[in-house]
Amino acid sequence: MLDRYLLPLVRTTLDAPARALIARDVKADQVTLAGFGLGLLAAVALAFGAFGAALLLILANRIADGLDGIMARMTRPTDRGAFLDIALDFVFYALVPLGFALAAPATNALPAAALIASFVGTGSSFLAFASIAAKSGRTADAYPAKGIYYLGGLTEGTETIALFVAMCLWPAAFPALAWIFAALCAMTTLTRWHQGWQTFQQTDP
Repeated sequence: MLDRYLLPLVRTTLDAPARALIARDVKADQVTLAGFGLGLLAAVALAFGAFGAALLLILANRIADGLDGIMARMTRPTDRGAFLDIALDFVFYALVPLGFALAAPATNALPAAALIASFVGTGSSFLAFASIAAKSGRTADAYPAKGIYYLGGLTEGTETIALFVAMCLWPAAFPALAWIFAALCAMTTLTRWHQGWQTFQQTDP
């Protein structure tokens, strides 16, 4: 819901660091992989209850996720890079609740499972819409720089990262936050199903 408003600020903020990395011959795919490595470390930190360290690693992962796209557009965007970026992003989103579940299985396992399941709903509807939209040459006017069709919704990247930050700051509130966000993700999934049904019905013979 908020991505379209935040993305221009992110691009402006990360423009100079992206240019500096390119000048040092760092590749966008290298930043993508490094960012995913930081995300893995965040999950490990969460599992051991190091919530402050996990928060810093999550934020570093998101900075890398912003940098790689900017660097790609400054050089040469590739389908491989776009694929790698989105594929690793969805794994990262699942790793964070998994880390909380490992930290306190008795209280966190069930809400973490519900949250991961809700992420499957938002992620699968997002990617299914993008794959069908690509066949008809559709583009998302609100997200022209994205490598694939970017279908918005109630819970997007900005809201998800805000959730992860809140969970790290108040880990005892993880169950409540996870249940609430899982419900919001379910609403996002339903609206995307409806949008896909309506949109592609118009293109069917």
